[in-house]
Amino acid sequence: MKEGQYNRYTGSKTAATKKSVVLIADDDNTSRRILSHFVQKMGYVPIVAEDGEECIRCLTEQAPNVILLDINMPKKDGFEVMLHMKAHNIVTPVIMITASHDIPHAVKCIKLGAFEYLTKPLSIDRLEIVMRNALAESSLQSQVQLLQKELKSQNLFRKIIGSSPVIKHTMEQVIQVMETDLNVLIIGESGSGKELFAEAIHYGSKRKKGPFVSVNCAAISNNLADSLLFGHVKGSFTGANTDHTGFFEQADNGTIFLDEIGDMDSDVQAKVLRALQERKIRRVGEKSEKSVNFRVISATNRDFSQAIKNNLFREDLYYRLEEFPLYIPPLRERPEDIPLLIRHFLDEFSSANNLESLQLAPDALDSIEGYQWPGNIRELKNAVQRAAVTRKGNLIETLRSALIPGSAGTHAAEKTVPEKTVEQALPDQKAASKISYSLEEHERDAIIKAYKASQGNLTKTARMLGIGRATLYRKLDKFGLEYLKTG
Repeated sequence: MKEGQYNRYTGSKTAATKKSVVLIADDDNTSRRILSHFVQKMGYVPIVAEDGEECIRCLTEQAPNVILLDINMPKKDGFEVMLHMKAHNIVTPVIMITASHDIPHAVKCIKLGAFEYLTKPLSIDRLEIVMRNALAESSLQSQVQLLQKELKSQNLFRKIIGSSPVIKHTMEQVIQVMETDLNVLIIGESGSGKELFAEAIHYGSKRKKGPFVSVNCAAISNNLADSLLFGHVKGSFTGANTDHTGFFEQADNGTIFLDEIGDMDSDVQAKVLRALQERKIRRVGEKSEKSVNFRVISATNRDFSQAIKNNLFREDLYYRLEEFPLYIPPLRERPEDIPLLIRHFLDEFSSANNLESLQLAPDALDSIEGYQWPGNIRELKNAVQRAAVTRKGNLIETLRSALIPGSAGTHAAEKTVPEKTVEQALPDQKAASKISYSLEEHERDAIIKAYKASQGNLTKTARMLGIGRATLYRKLDKFGLEYLKTG
């Protein structure tokens, strides 16, 4: 909860960003008021829920530190709330409060994971002690979860080298989205490491035990699309000598990575869209459809706004793919990572070729200062390997000679080349931001257009755009269109 943010559950603003939050779920208004007063007196922030369903919503939106949970509530009782928490791995300490002295109830609560079981009328002294213990456990659990997340991040990002602010920001976004089931569209230049980030998302998700199926969309022609994507049965066409499982079916209970989705044939796009909408596929030669459970991560280096404008890419498919956009910065935007990457590639080369550790001369980096790296990390790796092959002894004195003469970025390393030549050789950051802006502008206009066409009905607007209502709300906030929520 941010400082000064209005709390719709307490009806007031709170200035406590670091205070512990206590969720009070009780259908009795008097009990809620008494407990709220007690919680505030202890120095904590109370939020309240009148029934089990509202309690579950508060759990999702507010992330409390402790829950005071009544057993007998309408819509969903305390046991159902506990079952929901268990199913969704919510480990917030729960203090069950009830007017019943029934021993089986107490046993059931403890089995479901309740921290403590208290009966009404409550002893305030007893409640204070239990709450402080529960908050101490909540703090300990938070520290454990933080350490687990850090260890998980180190493992997931072991292939991604870098410590620059921009790459750390990208990693933080990956952590945010990996445990959801949102479709992710990864946007980045060729050679920037898009597939590595796709793998990190998959192996950090609940689908990590399922397959990760990588598909090169640019290589799929229209006449082979049905067979490659959805499979075929033996004898369905000439040359079909055996049954074949398509890419989508191979990704069942896992993730399908559609690399270079922007280069996919327009006819194939329609087939992919249907698979995403229906979550069903039909093999060539089969009459029945089969349900398939998959998550889609796609990647592109193209400007979708121009592709959509020129009818080269389906707008409805774009909205299906872009539930969560992830931007991968090019190497020129993270120059502080270049020494780390060079060291990594040198160690990798030495190990693969049974060599002693190769060293880089102190002034070797000066020779590539200002180089734009149009091929990004892939180009850097190739340059390091070429320099390693042509070295004298174990010392690499320069990397400049390992750059490909006449490549799009070599001019940037030459001090005598006019600045205009460098700008012509490779689009700069302003050009990249212009592409990003034009895409966002197009997306904003499409939302407004769909909103007007659906006469202000947000459910119909989301359906027209091919996205969920929650995604639409996120985009309204992103583009400053919050007023449409109440329009």
